[in-house]
Order: sequence, then structure tokens, then C-alpha cells
Amino acid sequence: MEQDRQILARITEMVEDERTLRESLAAGETDGTTERRRLGELERELDQCWDLLRQRRAKSEFGENPDEARVRPSSQVEDYRG
Repeated sequence: MEQDRQILARITEMVEDERTLRESLAAGETDGTTERRRLGELERELDQCWDLLRQRRAKSEFGENPDEARVRPSSQVEDYRG
């Protein structure tokens, strides 16, 4: 369960970063190209974290070892919002 808490903490951190980037972009306060690239990276990493957390929870629920869950490629978990 400690690893689940670490994943959730990372998700929370990334969501805050994503919110800040979106606000900066909307206000025109930052370089759009760089920030959009960073936003895309954050969105892909968030999708991967949510997927990993779901895998871990499913494995636990069905009596399997949650530590066997693995990060899947972003193309496989695209738009996996929690």
C-alpha cells in the first residue's frame, strides 16, 4: 500500500503542475510551445500513473501481487483519467 500512496502523491503533484501550466497558458504568461510540450508530457505520465494504480488495485483485489504491475507505454494507456 505504501507504493500506492507514492503513486497517488505523484499524481497529485502532476495534477497541480498541469493546473499551473494550463493557467499560465490561458493567461499568456509563458512560452506556448514549451509549455504545451510539457503539458503533453504531464498528461501522458498521468495516464500511465492512473493505469499503474488501477493495475495494482486490480491485482490486490484478485489476490495477486500488486508489485507485479508494470508501467505500460503511453500509447497503450492514452486518456486514462482517474
